[in-house]
Amino acid sequence: MTRYDLKIAGLIAALVVVIGLALGYGAGLMLGGRGDLPGAPPETPAAFAAAPAEEGTADRLANPAGGTLPGYHDVYVNDYAGLLDPAAEQRLRDEMIELYDHTGIEMTVLTIDSLSDYHHFGPIEPFATALFNAWGIGNAGRNDGVLVLVSLFDRRMRIEIGAGYDAAWDDRMQRVIDEGFLPDFRDDRYQAGIETGVRETIFELTGRYPGTYDTGLLRQGWSWIFWQLSGLGGWLWAVVAVPLAATALALRRYLRLRPRPCSNCGSLMHRLGEAADDAHLDGGQRLEEFLKSVDYDVWACDSCGQMDIHRYRNWFSAFGACPKCGYHTLKTQTEVLVSATTSSTGKKRLTYDCRNCGYHDTELRTIPKVSKSSSGSGRSSFGGGSSSGGGASGSW
Repeated sequence: MTRYDLKIAGLIAALVVVIGLALGYGAGLMLGGRGDLPGAPPETPAAFAAAPAEEGTADRLANPAGGTLPGYHDVYVNDYAGLLDPAAEQRLRDEMIELYDHTGIEMTVLTIDSLSDYHHFGPIEPFATALFNAWGIGNAGRNDGVLVLVSLFDRRMRIEIGAGYDAAWDDRMQRVIDEGFLPDFRDDRYQAGIETGVRETIFELTGRYPGTYDTGLLRQGWSWIFWQLSGLGGWLWAVVAVPLAATALALRRYLRLRPRPCSNCGSLMHRLGEAADDAHLDGGQRLEEFLKSVDYDVWACDSCGQMDIHRYRNWFSAFGACPKCGYHTLKTQTEVLVSATTSSTGKKRLTYDCRNCGYHDTELRTIPKVSKSSSGSGRSSFGGGSSSGGGASGSW
């Protein structure tokens, strides 16, 4: 690569970095500036006594207004309508555990087939309020709980919020429903709608998307940008990613195959074909090419006979550099001897074998203890909160 090539590549890289930093930091400022949101209960770490678990785990509870209410078997997700696959259910649970651990806010998602299954034939709002209070969602002192209720065959949903939120939060929750849940619900994509809506609800509550509570402004900003782009659908990624990938490949191909002058006499050199260049490679280099860990180009000068060999590493290769011969022909295999637990470390054996020089070695390493579950993951009941009917509803 000539100095001119390096200069052009450096300018392009610098421009990309500057644009990325500006976009990420700007979005991070926009998100981080939300601070303590007006009208919300004070945000404090989770530290309150929960109601006894047996109070909320029955299959049916009595509704003071008549009929019954569903009980809960989990404080985060109860998918009685079967709208979520296990992986999505776990993602939602992890996001709401994280919300609880950082803010103390109890948020839960419930899906049912129909309100009529519980002998309720009126609007969804009084049903959601009665359910919220029967379960006791949220901290009893702050009343900061949040219930997301989806009634599949009624094609209605509700976000019910605790009495600690002022009336302005009704409009906030309406925006979340209209922009987060309903677009996917109208296309019968309930899992996608619930996942998007829950993330948007958490953002509305905290000014942070899941996974960004402890990150700086730059990472928060880019997390928001990627989430917004992903919400527009996979087609947008295809439109953006294909040209970017094509441009990167074209630039890499140009830098690799461009005409280059001989360092000895200044004449233009030519690149040898794959079959011809093997004659100028040693055994280790040919093995690297065979293992696809490294690719070599050989350039020849017809004027003075100069030969230049250029090396291109395959960053996705499973072979590393051998400490003995230096070639990327070292294969590493890992065997777990003792699994780690929350109370003890584990052990694993790493075995190194070089396909070129025969180097062999083994190494024992310690596996760190498994992190104990966060405080939110061990909860089995709610904190005794109540709602006075605040929130928002939607239909599709």
